[in-house]
Amino acid sequence: MATQEKLIMTSESCGDLIALKLNIPFLYTLKFSPASTVERHCGKMPAPPSYVPAVLSGFTDRLSFGERIKNIISYCIQDYVLQKYLGEWDSYYSQVLGRPITLCETMGKAEMWLVQTYWDFEFPRPFLPNFEFVGGLHCQPAKPLSEEMENFVHSSGEHGIVIFGSLVQNITDEKNNIIASALSQLPQKVIWRYKGKKLEMLGANTRIYDWIPQNDLLGHPKTKAFITHGGTNGIYEAISHAIPIVGIPLFGDQIDNIIHMKAKGMAVELDIHTMKTEDLVNAVNTVIHNALFKKNALRISEIHHHQPIKPLDRAIFWIEFVMRHKGGCFAQQAVTEASPLGL
Repeated sequence: MATQEKLIMTSESCGDLIALKLNIPFLYTLKFSPASTVERHCGKMPAPPSYVPAVLSGFTDRLSFGERIKNIISYCIQDYVLQKYLGEWDSYYSQVLGRPITLCETMGKAEMWLVQTYWDFEFPRPFLPNFEFVGGLHCQPAKPLSEEMENFVHSSGEHGIVIFGSLVQNITDEKNNIIASALSQLPQKVIWRYKGKKLEMLGANTRIYDWIPQNDLLGHPKTKAFITHGGTNGIYEAISHAIPIVGIPLFGDQIDNIIHMKAKGMAVELDIHTMKTEDLVNAVNTVIHNALFKKNALRISEIHHHQPIKPLDRAIFWIEFVMRHKGGCFAQQAVTEASPLGL
């Protein structure tokens, strides 16, 4: 009689708790934790602060001596904050499992960690065999556009189009009109995802939509540039289709994402707080007309597409592997089972 293979895949607290209560293997999927605190302290993934920039620090892997000191401080501060948060869960986990245990210990029992980036995005760093990088697993070939949208794109002629996926709820009306004014000065046609108030400065070359098929537009041969706040999904769609980026990050990991793309040579960054109309115009013109940005975008895209196994297939393989073998503990470090003093 065939036995059922079971597994829990989680990105939130308590998924691991359920797995331990049911005595089945589990794996984590995540993009990052601040300063990689969870990955380092719970998953035991090494991160030498001398050359691995702390997540949310704003640094690249090219660190000066002063930046290395700041990087260490960033690790320490973010470790303290996140460990205070994680520590608040310890008593609950101990109560549910009926024995003294911490949230971090529980997370460390994950068979695999599926990290939603890859070396097309990441800076070089050491990692462990139970960490697999699957960034861009959602990326797909572009599908045909609607007839109305295709006609608008086709009308752009040799200038092509610029795509802007915006989070207007996080931008003031004044800034939105600055953006609209800048877009109106471009020779390209512009497709802008926008759901805010009516824009006084909206140009005839700009068409706004409540929702856009972003991946399909980025994969269109007439697309020249992508204006984005820097969300991971959008970044990977731009990488997949080799489209240079103008980044206007607002919060969270967006700043780090754009810094990574700048370091890879396929993005220009603007500060939403100080950005003027001419800044956005110049940034778009730079990534379109400076051939180096497109060249770098093509290089990064080739790295993404020329992986031995596609990200989605790699994720599926390891999920099925852990299920089939009732765990993948061969890949875990013995230190995950050790006490803090190694006793």
